[in-house]
Amino acid sequence: MHELSDIYKYLRWKKRFPTVWCAGCGIGTVMGSILRGMIDLKIPKDDVAFVSGIGCTGRMPVYLDFNTMHTTHGRALAFATGIKMHRPKMKVVVVSGDGDALAIGGNHFIHAARRNIDITLILVNNSIYGMTGGQVAPTTPIGSNAHTTPYGNYEPPFNPVELAMSAGATFVARSTTYAVVQTTNFIKKALNYNGFSLVEIISQCPTQYGRLNKLGNAKSMLLQQKENSISLLKSKEMSEEDLKDKIITGIFCESIRPEYTTAYKNYVKNIQSQLED
Repeated sequence: MHELSDIYKYLRWKKRFPTVWCAGCGIGTVMGSILRGMIDLKIPKDDVAFVSGIGCTGRMPVYLDFNTMHTTHGRALAFATGIKMHRPKMKVVVVSGDGDALAIGGNHFIHAARRNIDITLILVNNSIYGMTGGQVAPTTPIGSNAHTTPYGNYEPPFNPVELAMSAGATFVARSTTYAVVQTTNFIKKALNYNGFSLVEIISQCPTQYGRLNKLGNAKSMLLQQKENSISLLKSKEMSEEDLKDKIITGIFCESIRPEYTTAYKNYVKNIQSQLED
């Protein structure tokens, strides 16, 4: 069990609450998993750089008492890369929404994974742009409604897990806001991983996505997560047709290759030795 006093150490609880998020939003659940992960790993808050961009998820650094940056839309990973290069021993964490990370921020996502820089990206995927008005997002399923696709989305969505792995991420996992214990465990593993790590968390958005697609309230959407989730191991025994509309959860990748800041440091040392010779 986590003591409230432990949680308060990581929160700006005297001046930043209540939160800005809608009732039933899953982002608060994700923030709780991040806090529990930090407490379990006993990570000093002064050793953490916590970065976000714009959007619903982008407000999370307001409430957490780390070294925080609330940056521009889609650029959280670029800011985080600068921090990690300057302070490689810091634990650098980025929290981002699916629109923030995969639309305007998609290029930064790809290159952070390609470099394998030691940053943990916690991607809250609610399938829509929530804060800015309910527009279609890069992860909105085909046929789903958004304010900019009132007759159903016709564009195929990104699969963040597959994108991260193909770009070179060394730790990749997916969970849901229903599976809180699993989410916390995946975040802990990602925080301990030496390389670019992605934890995609499927989250409910009852105010925008749920309302526009008649999915009911937050409870209904969470139960849908429970009913539609399937483990990665079990999914390998199922046909593509049976996996339609299923949420596959688990750890998809745990690989080892050179981490960028270490490789860069060795690169500089090698050049310096050559110049001295």
